[in-house]
Formats: sequence, C-alpha cells, structure tokens
Amino acid sequence: MPSDATLTADELLQLNIPDRRTELVRGRLVVREPGGYRHGEVTAAIAHALVAYVRPRDLGRVLGAETGFVLATDPDTVRAPDAAFIRRERAPDPPPAGYADIAPDLAIEVLSPGDRPAEVLAKVADWLSAGTTLVWVVNPGRREARVYRGDGTEAMVAPDGALDGEDVLPGFTAPLALLL
Repeated sequence: MPSDATLTADELLQLNIPDRRTELVRGRLVVREPGGYRHGEVTAAIAHALVAYVRPRDLGRVLGAETGFVLATDPDTVRAPDAAFIRRERAPDPPPAGYADIAPDLAIEVLSPGDRPAEVLAKVADWLSAGTTLVWVVNPGRREARVYRGDGTEAMVAPDGALDGEDVLPGFTAPLALLL
C-alpha cells in the first residue's frame, strides 16, 4: 500500500495481518506487536472485575481486548481498547458483526513496556473526543493508573488506591493492588 493511501473501517475489517494488533487512525493503518504476558494478565483481571459487577446488575456490555470502535469517519478512525464498557441503553442491539459505530462509555488501556507516552495520550484524546466518558490508563510497571474524564479532568490512582466507575458504573470499585 502506498504511504499516502488511506483505509476505511470496512477495509480494515477485511485486512488480515497475522499476530499483530491493528487500528486505523485518521485513515492510516497502525500495526503493533501483541501485548506481552503481564499485559494480558492485567487486562484479564480488569475485564473479569467488570464482568462480575456488570452482568448480575444488567448494566450493559463489557467487551474484551481489541474490540474495534469507529470513532470518526472520512477519514476513518478505528480504535481498540484493552477492555471497554457500554451502558445497556447505548449498547447496539443487535450487536454488529463488525465494528461498533459508537464510543464506549469506559475505555481501558493497559500499558505495555514499549508504549510511547505521546501515542497513549493521542489514543486517550481520540476516546474522549468521540464521547467516551471515562478512560483508565493502567500502568502495571509503575503499579498505578491515570483516570481521564470527558469533562477534561484527570486523576492519578496510586498503588494503594482503586479504580472507580464514577458516574459511568456507579458503585464499582476495584483495588489496583488486586488487579496488578
């Protein structure tokens, strides 16, 4: 593909690059290596905690790693968080076979050692610009997390603190130490 060529969300869906994570950022293909063991372990722990809280209360849908969301079109941006939550009243019904054309209410990013801060912040900005209310960026290496909100505020969660669902998932808390 020429360097100036752009892709659409539909083209990305048809693309098959084995053993790689792909996203589309303003029509440009972004290809990354799969997350490592620690990344997968932390992502699974967070998703498990969310599912255990959300399902019995029928609050919505928890989506696993690398579920694509179309955040912008023309040119298309398709981002894939490590985990996500969509409120029941916003969840697509029936669920799409491809990417959802909505931003999740909560997007979770778990950092890998090779993640670059500028790329992570660009991804957070894409989530928030598309309407995501709450973004958690979890850093297993530093045993901390940063919370970004749609209203522009942010907070740090220390190793002895907890992730909080705030207005997106009222009543949900998960001690960071148990997830890491």
